[in-house]
Amino acid sequence: MRFLFSFVFFFIFSSLSSQDYFYGKYAPFEKVIPSPTEFFGFGIGEYHARHDQIISYFKKLDEVSDHAVFMEYGKSFEGRPLSMLIISSPENLKNLENIRKHHIEQITKYDEKQAADLPVIINLGYSVHGNEPSSTESAILTAYTLLASQKTEIKNYLKNAIIFIDPAINPDGRERHTQWANMYRSEALVADNDDAEHNENWPRGRTNHYWFDLNRDWFLAINPESRSKLNWYHQWYPNVVGDFHEMGTNSSFFFEPMKNNGSKNPIMPAENYIDLNNLFAEYFIKATDEIGSLYFTKEVFDGTYPGYGSSYGDLQGGLALLFEQASSRGHVQNTPYGEMTFAFTIRNQYVSAMATIQAATDHKTKLRKYQNFFFKSALSNADSDKIKAYTFKHDQDQNRIKAFIDKLLIHKVQVYHNKDKSGYVVPTKQNQYRMVQSFFETYQMYNDSVFYDASAWSLANFYNIKFQGEKIAPTLGDEIKDLSGIVKVAPIVKSEYAYILDWSDINAAPALHYLQSKGLVLATSFKPYTVNTAENKTFKAQYGTLVLPVAKQKLSSDEVFKHLQYVQNKYQINIHALKTGYSNEGIDVGSGNVRALEKPAPLLLIGDGTNSYDAGEVWHHFDQRLHMPLPKVPLNRFRQLDLNKYNTMIMVSGSYSTLDSIDVKKISQWVSQGNTLITSGSAVSWAIRNKIVKEKLVEEPKKEKPIVERKPFDQAMESLGKESLGGAIFKANIDTTHPLGFGYSQSEIPVYKNNTVWLSPSENEYSTISKYAANPHIDGYISTKNLNEFMKNSASTIISPVGQGRVILFADNPVFRGSWYSTDRMLTNAVFFGKLIRVPARMTFGGEEE
Repeated sequence: MRFLFSFVFFFIFSSLSSQDYFYGKYAPFEKVIPSPTEFFGFGIGEYHARHDQIISYFKKLDEVSDHAVFMEYGKSFEGRPLSMLIISSPENLKNLENIRKHHIEQITKYDEKQAADLPVIINLGYSVHGNEPSSTESAILTAYTLLASQKTEIKNYLKNAIIFIDPAINPDGRERHTQWANMYRSEALVADNDDAEHNENWPRGRTNHYWFDLNRDWFLAINPESRSKLNWYHQWYPNVVGDFHEMGTNSSFFFEPMKNNGSKNPIMPAENYIDLNNLFAEYFIKATDEIGSLYFTKEVFDGTYPGYGSSYGDLQGGLALLFEQASSRGHVQNTPYGEMTFAFTIRNQYVSAMATIQAATDHKTKLRKYQNFFFKSALSNADSDKIKAYTFKHDQDQNRIKAFIDKLLIHKVQVYHNKDKSGYVVPTKQNQYRMVQSFFETYQMYNDSVFYDASAWSLANFYNIKFQGEKIAPTLGDEIKDLSGIVKVAPIVKSEYAYILDWSDINAAPALHYLQSKGLVLATSFKPYTVNTAENKTFKAQYGTLVLPVAKQKLSSDEVFKHLQYVQNKYQINIHALKTGYSNEGIDVGSGNVRALEKPAPLLLIGDGTNSYDAGEVWHHFDQRLHMPLPKVPLNRFRQLDLNKYNTMIMVSGSYSTLDSIDVKKISQWVSQGNTLITSGSAVSWAIRNKIVKEKLVEEPKKEKPIVERKPFDQAMESLGKESLGGAIFKANIDTTHPLGFGYSQSEIPVYKNNTVWLSPSENEYSTISKYAANPHIDGYISTKNLNEFMKNSASTIISPVGQGRVILFADNPVFRGSWYSTDRMLTNAVFFGKLIRVPARMTFGGEEE
């Protein structure tokens, strides 16, 4: 009985404390609506609420309140629900679809009276970074306040707004962090910054299942969390979007306005980033001043990149707002101002969300008028643009073209066949004109030299699309509404002799893995040739073309044919049957320049000392694109690892500080036995520094010691920051005759560089696979020093022989954010063809080294 009394007393005390600290000003509350404390059994901020608990709470609110509707809009990679709680008046919720339709009409056909009658559409999005937990906890408080408070102002919000609360955009990452924080929580809370509770293990909870930063994925649309949200986005086009984050513990609280836009000519109207930002800032200032919280604005964070949660909404005619709260990274942590509690961080996010709702409802007509102006100005800006359309052709890599068109369609960019259906047209005059700009335009001049993230994102370059800006609008063919029919595949014909697969299509790689996994042996072509197919067509086999000789297989011709039918249907690739190995031109199919492939056995080193983003992108490439198992081995297991199980090792950017001289020797010996080491980014520097290869990095030119010029101390960060390379796009020339260049139809390709690893071209004349062009800049910011003193003297990719093996050095990340369809093929080639790459001194007939 005494225990029961103690529990009830604690429960009531905790509930009252939460009410006073967080939302006491909104009392009284309807008792039928369970408070978070009543539902969870602990007060907000005492523990981290699990994702399943939050979903259950939101479903309960839907059950007990006629002001709420729970909805799921997708699933995460790990199968967790992506959900929203829709909050408004019962009348609005009953009429939700009609309101949505009228809201969409107002975007292009503004009617002032109807605009005044329609509720404003607000989306509050939380925990796109899973280990920024205060945001999700504040979402719980916001939902409870809106549904339980009997205050007139709250009732007014519900009448004049439809509020979509998305509690966890990244539930997989949040769950990792939640488990960590609760696992290390002590009853006597520990504020020591070095305590395990405040220092997650690799890869930490910021990212999603594949360790992607989802707050960079809105534009790239690679992950299901982003794609699901984008589908919702283009159903509703919210007027206001809240994007809630955390930052370093020793900071305070940030809300917009941001620092000045880095672009020379921002595509966003000034009415957005000046007028509306400043209008809403007045509400945030008042709300945070009332609770005595410190904050800052304008100094940092730029909305230049369109793929943030705080910028994508701006590109859809809304007002997207960034909030950054200093993180307790656990339940309490020391700061220069004393202890920062989890509850404190939650409260700042909560009051900002409530202020956002207040500002949006106060100015709903202004917001609707602005959204209409935004899309009207898109059309008028397109009229004054000299470029009337962007065009691009079909090419042999049909599935890459399809992937690019998918990105156009998911962002509701209109794309058409051209008149003779030989290619595609994207007109500039359309509602999504600003998205068209983001896809195709490139820039050299900027207002700023320090960027929060990338300074280049022209998606056509991500996909290696050879596009043309047209000054005269071409005749349009049929509009493309979906992806059906983009890839044309002729049904495979059965052969008793051989089949050939065109390596130029990106989906040839997963097809190759599948066929190898079934025990089939394929070969790749080191020279081009022309053959007649069984379909009575002439096929020009390029470098890398795959050959599957039927008689050489352990399986019957019928079994081989069934496997080929499967991969053709699954991966939508053309497969040609041969009746003879004799060519019309070039080498024959039985030539020594058609070399049998060994099945890859790769591994990826991960863990502390490696870049989790880069590692995740490689994992994603293997798992989602190649459909190929990839063992991920933590560095702390390396010493006991049996490397003889593998023939390919991948090392992404990282320090690798835990690998000592014994480990380096182990790697070197393994490579020299005929295996392949693939390094990228700073792992290239590591391999050179540890003398695994005899290559060099580009050194800064020696100059006479300059006279040191004094500079103001407060400009140090900006001055030094301009030499960093946040992310830009450059031209590189690739050797398409080299196995790493197999499948490329042109020698000039775009590469993405977001590091300052400058790799000297190899002294071996055959080993520099790709080198930056003489005039390399395509898009984005790079300092004059980095461009002229480093890049123009650097290689992008080289291969270095080590004994019987080889080390492949990618100065740049070949699979950047899972989106770089230009250089990802080089990584794929390194994995499948690496064992065949040698630089012989002299050749004998048949292609073997003498």
